[in-house]
Amino acid sequence: MNARALYEALLDADGPYEDVIAPWLDQAAADYRARLRIAATADTRWWADDADLLEELYALGRISDFLLLDPQLPPYLHLFTALGMTPVLEQTPFDPFLHEITEVEQAEDPDSPVEVLDVRHPGLMLGELLFNRAGVRVRAGAAHAERGVADRWPLFWTHRRAHRPTRDLSQGWGGNSQWRTDFRLDYRTADGDLLNVAEDAPIDGRPGLPPNAYGDLGPDERLLTPAERRELLRHRTLLRVPAAPAAADAAWAAELWPFEWRLPDGINEPG
Repeated sequence: MNARALYEALLDADGPYEDVIAPWLDQAAADYRARLRIAATADTRWWADDADLLEELYALGRISDFLLLDPQLPPYLHLFTALGMTPVLEQTPFDPFLHEITEVEQAEDPDSPVEVLDVRHPGLMLGELLFNRAGVRVRAGAAHAERGVADRWPLFWTHRRAHRPTRDLSQGWGGNSQWRTDFRLDYRTADGDLLNVAEDAPIDGRPGLPPNAYGDLGPDERLLTPAERRELLRHRTLLRVPAAPAAADAAWAAELWPFEWRLPDGINEPG
């Protein structure tokens, strides 16, 4: 059993998606669910030795993206709760770890903080691992989230959304190569949040490296301020037009490469 097979069956489905999901779940052995549970905690740093599980999680993420295009909430919840995930349904205070902005209602006061108005689709957690954020409609002042940016700028680490452009590392690759994409790993632990934990590039680059060296920031990334880079990593998008005039160009966004950033810095360093 693998998630790619389920994804391709859903694409080809003529009838209700439940007719595809239910038999796939029936055939998924208990060891499939147990294998997913390996990813539920960051304590073992399992990702260093298990590229296959990273790719399997990515394939499951593609299924999630597909089911949310309509959205197909009953099959979405049936599939992923059966695999051991917990829905994030509560309309809690806005939290970029748990919430993905799908629509912004612009508040008159530019300093109004981001406020969740309603949940468009539930998120999912696998233990401490964030599998998918809840889609939320929000009200916010322009100093915190701009309508047309926070809800329409490219969404990174994401394969498909119905209402905005997306970018992930599978795009541009062939039919087989795209499935060797790793799932982004974000964990909410007792000691704090770990963002993109499996990667190893400091978000502000490594001082002293020559230009374009691995781990340094490229010229496109350097157009963002440190605060904007952190915003992009946390929200997987930008919430406001960047300060640098050159960063307002759509071509610049297409060249941006935040996929190797992580927070906090040093989480994968020895010692």
